[in-house]
Amino acid sequence: MKTFLDCWTAVATALFAQALAGEPELVEALPKPFAAGSFGFAATLGGEFEGRFSVLLDVGLVESPLLGEGVDQKAGWGELLREVADAAAGELLAKTGKSCRIEKFEEISAESKVSRAFQLNSGGRAFAILVRDQLRASETTAASAPNPEGIPTLPAGANAGVELLLDVELEASLRFGCRELPLGEILDLGPGDVVQLDRHVADPVDLIVGDKIVARGEVVLVNGNFGLRVTEVATPRKRLESIRCLF
Repeated sequence: MKTFLDCWTAVATALFAQALAGEPELVEALPKPFAAGSFGFAATLGGEFEGRFSVLLDVGLVESPLLGEGVDQKAGWGELLREVADAAAGELLAKTGKSCRIEKFEEISAESKVSRAFQLNSGGRAFAILVRDQLRASETTAASAPNPEGIPTLPAGANAGVELLLDVELEASLRFGCRELPLGEILDLGPGDVVQLDRHVADPVDLIVGDKIVARGEVVLVNGNFGLRVTEVATPRKRLESIRCLF
């Protein structure tokens, strides 16, 4: 199902291309620290989806006339991002039938967590944009009630009796890529050497349990640590096979 963040990304890509100078291109990227003076805007939304959606911008965007010469760039970005948020709410309604509306829109200076990071390429320069999505379905439209006891449940398609294994702790790791190297090259490696992997930076990474790929997704930043936003998962049978290889 489409999320507000998915709709915002699609709308921002289109509107930035129309409103900004320098043939702008918005692409996903890994999060990076911002310099002092970064700024942004947050929208508080209500309706069938409610919560806060915020966008933090590279300070260099204030110094670059992407919105036109003689224009207050910070104020211009506020107007543009308000328009993007409004359009994303309309896109979400069209895609899911769920409505939300902006109840408050304000300037911010920082965010402690990030949901997704982007890079805006324009006029030969690159600017970082960080997004935090705190939207959730309202209590009256939640698809299902929470499990009050916190009892683990089986994935759809798993066999009965597997619940005996649900508390087993397994080690999971992320695989960004791989590369075969001759032993001589491995022995010659030293600080500063770069080993190129077989995967593009935009390709999904693998979540590995045992020797099985159980999911793939996008790298995100969570409380200062790397995390994985899952975009596809293996079937329950394939995921259970990862347990078999550990015993």
